[in-house]
Amino acid sequence: MLRKASSAQPSVGLSGCGALSHVYIQHPPLRVSIPGSRALFYDDGNKLLLSIISDQVFAWKTVPPVLFDAPTSDSIGEGPVLSIRYSLDAKVIGIQRSNLEIEFRNRYTGEAFIHKCKSESENILGFFWTDCPSCDVIFVKTSGLDLFAYGPDCKALRLVETKRLNVSWYIYTHESRLVLLASGMQCKSFIGFQFSSGGITRLPRFEMAIAKAEANEKPVLAAEDVHIVTMYGRRYCLQVDRIAMLLHLYRFYRDAVVQQGSLPIYSSKIAVSVIDNVLLVHQVDANVVLLYDIFSDSRTPISAPLPLLLRGFTGANTSSSRSNSRDTVHLEISNMSDHEGIIYGDGWTFLIPDLICDAAHGALWRIHLDLEAIAASNSEVLSVLEFLQRRRLEASKAKQLCLAIARTIILERRPIPIVARAIDVLITSFSRSIKMGNTLLGRMVGRETTSTSGIQHVNSYRTRADDSLTRNARHGKSMHESAAASRVDEEPQQSRRTRTGENESLDLTTVLTVNRKSTSLVLDSEENVGPELMKISLGVPLEKSQSNNLHFLGTKECMGAETSSVEVEQSTLQPQVLRPSGTPLKSDVSEQQESQVASPEISPDEMCSFVFAPVEEEMTGDPSYLVAIIVKYFHSAALEKLKVHPNLNVLTIKLLARSERYVELGLFIINKILEPSKEVALQLLESGHHNIQTRKFGMDMLRQLSLHHDYVLLLLQDGYYLGALRYARKNQVNTIQPSLFLKEAFVSSDSQHLAAVLRFFSDFIPGFRNTSDYSTYYRILSEMSSPVAA
Repeated sequence: MLRKASSAQPSVGLSGCGALSHVYIQHPPLRVSIPGSRALFYDDGNKLLLSIISDQVFAWKTVPPVLFDAPTSDSIGEGPVLSIRYSLDAKVIGIQRSNLEIEFRNRYTGEAFIHKCKSESENILGFFWTDCPSCDVIFVKTSGLDLFAYGPDCKALRLVETKRLNVSWYIYTHESRLVLLASGMQCKSFIGFQFSSGGITRLPRFEMAIAKAEANEKPVLAAEDVHIVTMYGRRYCLQVDRIAMLLHLYRFYRDAVVQQGSLPIYSSKIAVSVIDNVLLVHQVDANVVLLYDIFSDSRTPISAPLPLLLRGFTGANTSSSRSNSRDTVHLEISNMSDHEGIIYGDGWTFLIPDLICDAAHGALWRIHLDLEAIAASNSEVLSVLEFLQRRRLEASKAKQLCLAIARTIILERRPIPIVARAIDVLITSFSRSIKMGNTLLGRMVGRETTSTSGIQHVNSYRTRADDSLTRNARHGKSMHESAAASRVDEEPQQSRRTRTGENESLDLTTVLTVNRKSTSLVLDSEENVGPELMKISLGVPLEKSQSNNLHFLGTKECMGAETSSVEVEQSTLQPQVLRPSGTPLKSDVSEQQESQVASPEISPDEMCSFVFAPVEEEMTGDPSYLVAIIVKYFHSAALEKLKVHPNLNVLTIKLLARSERYVELGLFIINKILEPSKEVALQLLESGHHNIQTRKFGMDMLRQLSLHHDYVLLLLQDGYYLGALRYARKNQVNTIQPSLFLKEAFVSSDSQHLAAVLRFFSDFIPGFRNTSDYSTYYRILSEMSSPVAA
């Protein structure tokens, strides 16, 4: 049956308009509304909530978004039920009838058999199904583990192996494929096994820390005090020490179990959840939730402690994103039972990672993070951006919040170093995703709009380092990348760039000088930790530990670590749910696919369209501040070898020309801070109406980009039609209409020029003498007083 994480006194926590929370459950829950239900169970291998009624079992899918589908049912016969689980292929139901026997029923044939313990001196503590190649089902007994394979006719179990151990109690999660066996007088000695599709891994024996109580008292560790969680693809064990009021964290490696620090707790009744790799520690007595992100280097919560609240929604509002005061919907009393307004009720059982089962009332709740509330309650811009960039469950929401934060800090005119570091976070996150081969970002990049003169491809954002970087900067970058490659067999780390001091000047000449200096690099813990490791990874074997990488919680090396020996596997038997007809159906993964479609990383195109462009429209006064911010963005993008959107270069030209800062604009062009493109050239020409040198820059850029057609048209527009003809002949430009040149020559009233233009097109374009343009202008030439003949 469901193992309770705590038994708390009920407390009212119904949210109304304007109520604040960082974590919430959403009404209505999944309700088990079948009369006569005598027990609830949760099958984490198949994500099913099971209800036993007489001689039948009803199963509800808990995989979102299909939370309200009708249950399936199977006959299990009469008798007690201590535990029940479907096989991973959904063909067999295992039912523990007592501490000595387990019954197995074939769902299709109805055949059943009972497996009993050979010795009455040992008891069956439980069982679970596995996708391990050598066995199908594992019995956990007081005498150890029995590994069985299912017979080909599904009528018997075949013993594969027995592992003799003294076991007091155990915990297992299908998410981690890891079982921990407790033994000893205080139940603090543990040995673990991981049964994944890659095989069986045995962990070395280890002991958990328990603070000493009063003399002659030895506290005993209970099963509800230990939790196995998976965060960022890594497996952890959380142990509650009620005497020391600490939550100890243990990291599992293939050949070691390492304690990685402790977190303070403020309640004797603790429950844990994991949502989108964020650790939630429910302080049940205090009715608040503490949120921790183990990827950061701080032991402090990422936000202030606030209660877990209940929120309602209408049929049209089923999003799990935050509802603000005007969007929050009052729950109708007629649709809500009295017990559903009680938070941390006596019947609540927390199911890792993100479910709460109210066994007493037959309800299943899902816990949600409120990213908007978390971002709004934290004044540390950099930590908020880093936190949001690691979110995958609500990636679109995280991206929108990051864009809003970036706009806000610029509009508020925060100090340039602060804004520069915030930009670094966004640039580095996007660059890291590209380096990790994120196929989603690759597809997104392929759809982005770039310069019309360039060639679009998947890696269009990737470009060579800005030529303005000195040789020392490029050499330093190369050395860092080589060093990172040499550590591929160790724990991955992240490169960051140190920033200039808080006393940076807004003078653009100084900014340009800083942009061209070499930038020192420091090592951090997030390099090579891509989106693949940001998701919970099922069936991943335990990684091999590195002796020089064992650190306590809070050190960057250990928090960013996942060794390269980790081999991502696909389970050979994926969790399945059941069709009403009883035939197996793979779990609904539509939400998972939807979460992968969106990404919190912000591309250069999105920075241009949703940050700098809106900010430019709203900002008033001297544009020097915004230009300095854009230069910082150019600098950061160049260091990460990212190609910025041409429209951002155009915006920079507009801002400089608006304040008549043509000298700085010339420096931007000469030093190639602004990347040449057709859009940039045309903007230089437009802005050069009041400055000849700026217009010359635009003309030169058109020639540099080999945009001969546009260059000829501009020469023609300026009245240099003969020069345009010479340029067109030299560069074989045959796309210009002859009538444009003929018209300009006619307007000049120079018959010699008109004759020269006619002769040019007669020689250059075959069949031109047969066109109406030739006839018209030849007649005009004949009517002129000049005797010059064409």
